[in-house]
Amino acid sequence: MPKKLETMDAETLMTTPMDPLKFIVSKLIPQGLHILAGSPKIGKSWLALWICLQVAKGEKVWGLETLKSEVLYLCLEDSFSRIQSRLFEITDDAPPNLHFAIMSDAIGNGLEIQIENFLKEHPSTALIVIDTLQKVRKTVSSNVNPYATDYDDINSLKQIADRNKLAMVLVHHLRKATDSDPLNMISGTTGIAGGADTNFVLQKDKRIDNTAKLICTGRDIEDRELFLEFNKESFVWELLSPVEAAGQAVDEVIFLLCDYIKSAITFTGTATELAEQLKIFGGADYLPAVLKKKMIKHMDFLKQNNVRYCENRTFERREFTLCYDGDDSMTAESSPQNLPSLPSALSGMDNSLAVAPCLPLCEPLEGNVG
Repeated sequence: MPKKLETMDAETLMTTPMDPLKFIVSKLIPQGLHILAGSPKIGKSWLALWICLQVAKGEKVWGLETLKSEVLYLCLEDSFSRIQSRLFEITDDAPPNLHFAIMSDAIGNGLEIQIENFLKEHPSTALIVIDTLQKVRKTVSSNVNPYATDYDDINSLKQIADRNKLAMVLVHHLRKATDSDPLNMISGTTGIAGGADTNFVLQKDKRIDNTAKLICTGRDIEDRELFLEFNKESFVWELLSPVEAAGQAVDEVIFLLCDYIKSAITFTGTATELAEQLKIFGGADYLPAVLKKKMIKHMDFLKQNNVRYCENRTFERREFTLCYDGDDSMTAESSPQNLPSLPSALSGMDNSLAVAPCLPLCEPLEGNVG
């Protein structure tokens, strides 16, 4: 019997907080599966090694914050001697949380198990680089659909990245033929670029040039072009101009909400009751459904302002709790008193239940560096 589809209705999806997308390199490399493509010997491996080193150290990549974590780099076209030589060139202090391997099994022939076993031993791993993709692909018959093969290989590795909430970067080659769309230059069928969450294409105008353009396009990042120069003394690709970060505009009601929660310390109730409290507090009138949507949309901003959110749904009410953690010295005795009671509180009940200390279930959500 076919397995039943797992679905979520649109209303629930719009009002349910999701785990925020984790960025390994802020605004540039989120969790998921990514392709770093370039012509042979253009400097892809130097770039990949430097990014791995920066993440392992928790140091910035072109001014962008990194999530310090363990890193696995499969250098499948190199030897340990060559990797050592490259490390000597780019750093004086290589951390123990950066791991290398020069041999592995192929996709579908043991690679997935090898990676999962590594992750069990190193659960804080957040970045895996496979250099190159072609080295982990098995030989297939000529009568097999090439698009299906490309997509299946990418999807197999993407499942590992998604399941473990980490970033996996596959170093790959460009085809010789030029194209106005850089993604069409990625070697193989469109199943490779299409199956990846992000595609990075490193291009030089001339092979002898020290400068290159890194074209970045993906589902979870802003499309941009980064202009780089390879420093022959430090062996690092340096950014020629700062990365312009595109910020998300925060709705004015979220600022009002933060002020209200910082005043009330906690709130427990429905979206309708919160809208009524905000009207009393700030004189602004908001539809409950719109208010709840904006809260979910700007959950990261709330967390940055020490406002935690948790659901307390029952069969009768769709309650949630908002808690302010900005002052660790704040106690129940010192918290503001005589706050307005919720209009929908039942008669005969203690209205203090509506503004109660935050329950243990209101745990902080995992953050990111994005």
